[in-house]
Amino acid sequence: MTRKPYLTGHYTPAVDEITATGLTVEGTLPPELTGRLIRNSHNPKPGVTPTHWFKGSGMVHGIRLRDGRAEWYRNRWVRTPALDGAPYMTEDGPDLTASTAGTHVIEHAGRLLALSEANFPVELTRDLDTVGAYDFDGLLRSAMTAHPKTDPVTGELHFFGSSPFPPFLMYYVADARGRITRSVEVPGATASLKHDFALTRHHVVFIEGTVTFDPTEHSGIPYAWNGDQPARIGVMPRGPRGADQIRWFPIEPGSMLHAANAYEDARGRIVLEGPTVDREGFLLSWNWWVGAPGRGTEPNARSYTRRWTIDMAAGRVVEQTLDDLAVEFPTLNEDFIGAEYRYQYAVSFPDQHGYGGYGIVKYDRATGGRRVHQAGDARLPGEAVFVPAAGATREDDGYLLTVVSDLKQDSSQLLVLDASDLGRVAAVHLPRRVTAGIHGSWIPDAETDADA
Repeated sequence: MTRKPYLTGHYTPAVDEITATGLTVEGTLPPELTGRLIRNSHNPKPGVTPTHWFKGSGMVHGIRLRDGRAEWYRNRWVRTPALDGAPYMTEDGPDLTASTAGTHVIEHAGRLLALSEANFPVELTRDLDTVGAYDFDGLLRSAMTAHPKTDPVTGELHFFGSSPFPPFLMYYVADARGRITRSVEVPGATASLKHDFALTRHHVVFIEGTVTFDPTEHSGIPYAWNGDQPARIGVMPRGPRGADQIRWFPIEPGSMLHAANAYEDARGRIVLEGPTVDREGFLLSWNWWVGAPGRGTEPNARSYTRRWTIDMAAGRVVEQTLDDLAVEFPTLNEDFIGAEYRYQYAVSFPDQHGYGGYGIVKYDRATGGRRVHQAGDARLPGEAVFVPAAGATREDDGYLLTVVSDLKQDSSQLLVLDASDLGRVAAVHLPRRVTAGIHGSWIPDAETDADA
């Protein structure tokens, strides 16, 4: 029997949990890199073969940096009921605690949360041990997206919960102290897959693509491409009566998993950007995710950066594909979430013809230019997390942190790049090859972390 592609190569799961201290550093780690990089991955236990990549149990990997040193690396499974085989669907409906918790990990209001979009968040300790499911003191009434957004001005956490059954879409706001202050059902939503969304200074932007709930899909992830599902963008004002004023705009068929950013431009139009696939691109990725025979490629092969400009006054959307390089996992300087920004970063992949390759990409939206840091042969970098430099005055004053999987050396590094020119600043040698993962966060030290 052929092994599933998401259990081989860069994606081969780790088989145990370890802790290593005093890691070797090449180059010089900037002193402002004092904190933890925490990254999530789908990593089923030995002997377990999930039917879909996304069904693999979550494993978080942490790297502690302080005073120019790499103090430790540790990896831990997120210990939810699903890790021990508990089903998501029960006689009483979905068990929102039975999470893979393998998509993302964030910090908000002092809580470290591992996320998977079909479930409650799972709280972790700072040493990555599992505390348990977290429902915001009973105020979270649905699953929570794996892609919440922190407003850099207010410190609020904005997020949604989606479902293939009514209510299809719930929207939440938690204040900077972690209390949910707003929850509302979003009218007009459908069973279309909603993995991510965007925030502007004045609006919430939802994306419904041409992928929707399909009960005949037996991979365990009941979604499929459906040409009869209209692709749309929903624009909702952020005020207390915003749900009553939401407007839905039709767009061309496609599927966008990750939004790069959105903002209102000088003319009041909303600009949204993110990597997007057409039907062929979605099917290529889906075949990889489920391990279908004859897949012939890897995911993200036709994932190209796209821009939608939404003219609210005219009631129309202008769409354009910005680049022919296959990319995913867009990131930015998060101080610019919801605001007009110049620089965007992403991970590049080879397309279905082998063009491109693994690397970290920087886009300059002002000039239309791009710069690529080539990862090297058989080296796959992960999502590039931006960390501002001390005393930063420009948007790209900072560093990109990415964990690189090196198949030839059977090893991994935490690579630190200069965000302005993608030059290598430092590398931390990790004690094992880290499973290629999805999303993560840089969590700078607070005063309470000083002795951790």
